[in-house]
Amino acid sequence: MPDMTVAKSEININTREPAQKIIATIFALRKTMLVLGIALIISTSGFYLISPRIFALLQEHLNQPLSFFTVAEPFLAHVKLSLVTAIITLMPAFIFCLWRALATPFKLSIKSQVAFIITTCLLFYAGSLFCYFVTLPFGITFLLGFESEQLQSVISVGRFVTFVTVFVMAFGLIFELPIFMVFSGKVGLIPRRKFAQNRRYALLAIAIVAALLTPTPDVVNMLLMGGPLYLLYEAGILILRMLRIP
Repeated sequence: MPDMTVAKSEININTREPAQKIIATIFALRKTMLVLGIALIISTSGFYLISPRIFALLQEHLNQPLSFFTVAEPFLAHVKLSLVTAIITLMPAFIFCLWRALATPFKLSIKSQVAFIITTCLLFYAGSLFCYFVTLPFGITFLLGFESEQLQSVISVGRFVTFVTVFVMAFGLIFELPIFMVFSGKVGLIPRRKFAQNRRYALLAIAIVAALLTPTPDVVNMLLMGGPLYLLYEAGILILRMLRIP
C-alpha cells in the first residue's frame, strides 16, 4: 500500500509538472510583461499624436467617407486605432515573450526558439497585410454594392475602425496555423499523421472559420481567406514531414 501511495503521488506530481513550469515561467517573465505593458501605453500615446495621418491613410486606402454620431466617437476611434497600431508594432516583443515562456516547460532549444519567433512574426504580418490589401477592399466593395439612390450609406467612424482593426488582427492570428501545427508535432501534442488523416475535417473547420471571420458572406471573400488558410495547413504538414516529425 505505501508503494502504491508513493506511485500515485509521483504520477500526480508528474502530471502537474508542465503546468507548474509554465506558471513559474510566467512569473519569471512578469517584469518583462510589465515593461511591455508600459511600452504599449507609451507607443499608443505616440501613435495617437500621429493618428490623424494614420487614419487618413486608412481612409484613403479603403476610399470611405465617414461620419460620427456622438461627441466622443472620433476621439475613441483614434485611441482604438492608436492602440491596435501599437500592438501590431510591438507584436515581435509579445511573440518573443510567448516563446520564452513555452521554451522551458516544453524544452525548446535556442535554435527552435529563434525559428519559432521569426516564423511567427512573419506569418502574423503576412496575414495582416493580406487582409489589409486584399480581403478588406473586396469585402467593403461588396457590402457597399447594395447602395442605391434610396439607400445611402452613412458609415460610423467608430464602427469602421473596429471593423478594420478586428479583421486585420484576426487574419494575422489565423495565419499562425502552421506554427501551431509544427509546435504541436514537435512537443508530441498532436502527431503529424493526425493532421494528414483529418484533412477533410480541417477543410470543414477552415470553411466555418472563413465564413465567420470574413467581412462578407460571399464565396469570393470566403475563398480569399479559406484558400490561403488551407494552403497553410498543407504547408504545416509538409514542414512536419521535412523535419521528420512523426
